[in-house]
Amino acid sequence: MQFHHHGYVSGDPKVQPAAGVGIDRPEELPEEVDVLIVGSGPAGMLTAAQLSQFPGITTRIVERRPGRLEIGQADGIQARSVETFQAFGFAEAITAEAYRITEMAFWRPDTEHPENIIRGGRALDDTTGISEFPHLIVNQARVLDYFAEVAAKSPTRLTPDYGLEFVGLEAADSGEYPVTVTLAETSGPRAGAERTVRAKYVVGCDGARSKVRAAIGCTMAGDQANHAWGVMDVLAETDFPDIRLKCAIQSHDGGSILLIPREGGYLFRMYVDLGVVPEGDAGAVRKTSIEQIAAKANAIMHPYTVDVRNVAWHSVYEVGHRLTDRFDDVVAADRGTRTPRVFITGDACHTHSAKAGQGMNVSMQDGFNIGWKLAHVLEGRSPESLLDTYSGERQVVAQNLIDFDKEWSTLMAKKPEEFENPSDLEDFYVSTAEFPAGFMTQYTPSMLVAEPVHQDLATGFPLGKRFKSAPVARVCDTNPLQLGHQAKADGRWRIYVFADPAAAGAPSPTTDLAEWLATAPESPLAATPAGADPNAWFDVKVVYQQDHTAIDLGAVPRTFKPQVGPFRLTDYENVFGTVPTEDIFELRGLDRAGVVVVVRPDQYVANVLPLTAPDELAGFFAGLSTDRKRQDA
Repeated sequence: MQFHHHGYVSGDPKVQPAAGVGIDRPEELPEEVDVLIVGSGPAGMLTAAQLSQFPGITTRIVERRPGRLEIGQADGIQARSVETFQAFGFAEAITAEAYRITEMAFWRPDTEHPENIIRGGRALDDTTGISEFPHLIVNQARVLDYFAEVAAKSPTRLTPDYGLEFVGLEAADSGEYPVTVTLAETSGPRAGAERTVRAKYVVGCDGARSKVRAAIGCTMAGDQANHAWGVMDVLAETDFPDIRLKCAIQSHDGGSILLIPREGGYLFRMYVDLGVVPEGDAGAVRKTSIEQIAAKANAIMHPYTVDVRNVAWHSVYEVGHRLTDRFDDVVAADRGTRTPRVFITGDACHTHSAKAGQGMNVSMQDGFNIGWKLAHVLEGRSPESLLDTYSGERQVVAQNLIDFDKEWSTLMAKKPEEFENPSDLEDFYVSTAEFPAGFMTQYTPSMLVAEPVHQDLATGFPLGKRFKSAPVARVCDTNPLQLGHQAKADGRWRIYVFADPAAAGAPSPTTDLAEWLATAPESPLAATPAGADPNAWFDVKVVYQQDHTAIDLGAVPRTFKPQVGPFRLTDYENVFGTVPTEDIFELRGLDRAGVVVVVRPDQYVANVLPLTAPDELAGFFAGLSTDRKRQDA
């Protein structure tokens, strides 16, 4: 963490100085806002935390509840989400309080005594080193708390506006604030009273029964629910030996259980198979009591027993897989003729089972995707056409999720005798690990992702996939670090310069590129507003092929050592050397002649270029820039 560059800080360095709309921020929801977020679930809170980093943007988030969420339904945190938490600054803190999944056990009927279950196998959670981040279990409410803390300590001092429910909206064809939103107060002396807010953009994060989705005419399509599961978070006494281990449990004829230990050492969650929902059920299965769910669990786990002592939460849900036709308010016939003003995220646009632990994780990536794009458009960095990419990118991801979840939930509901091989469930879990971990997403070429013309220069950084970190050594303080962990959720583009073999400062393509970045009028850095820090919009880092002891920091080009803050202090933390035992050039298939890797603000690889192609770099960013006058940094 960097601080003191604006003057000495004696308090919590995570509390950023209030700036812009955060100075004297009004408690009351204003009549006009830049972005109105509806719903304070994972997607909504991440979107708010991202937008809160932009002092000039008025963002408000409304929530029908009177206060913070206390008991969350979601709890699985995949490695990609922890990677995202790292960018927001709380991965280490939330990991410390979470349950960490390292193995999964698979229980099945005993062949000799099928009425009993036995442990049939174990599988490591990450057998191939997909990520250096862990797979966690932690209450959704705590995830929201951490994002709320980020937003509250941001320059804009953003906090949710509780007790306000979305009623409807109308979007005009023109005007500075074209979306008029009607809200109703849900508590207090004014409960039921309505008010309107005008917004430039609206983001609907209001769940599977989304009123925002209905207001923009999006339709959900997909499979009707035909299988029910009881879910319970409980404190219980049991003789089941793997109660603190994630388990898939299949009985001979009683159904299945997915057991997930929770944070804190005692609480655990069970998804208990309630069977096929009969036709004409009309929701009756949802009235299954906690006592019935617990009895079913005991039947499945025979000869083991579970004595439920306390119930934190329970529910019944029916598995259905549904997807909206679009994720914004632009119908197909109008696509390309106008840009969207209203967006939907998370359960508002895709629903599926909870057993793959994907709902909260994919929803947060929806929020990460739209948050920085809205900020760049509102700040004038990028054209409004950037917003068209949200629906196109995220709808494909949601469809892939549904396809995966159909297969996983079908396997979980199968009877043991229906498997060709007893280890089929275990084998599927291992072979598909990269998808549920969140790392199979690959955006296709667009204005945000270049064609793979130079992909062979960086084979370990596939275009459109998230930037996979690797070890480096920071030269200024010799600290061994993960390169990707230095990227924060601050809305900046990353330009990683992987240098040619020449020594730092010697004439070479690396020094030529550094000079071009700093001085050329067509350089992307030239778009940085006058008076702003030279790294305000673009985070430029260099990784030399030598180890840190062989790099003369004084000879490194000034481009990689920008002067920042009111005192114009040199930032030395952008210069890295390799770790000889884990050379990033070898680990990520980087060309020894040098390569430039461009990474989006949401951590996805956007372009791979040779050091000697500044014109291609300029061309890529030209399509992402507005026509505003470019000024020297």
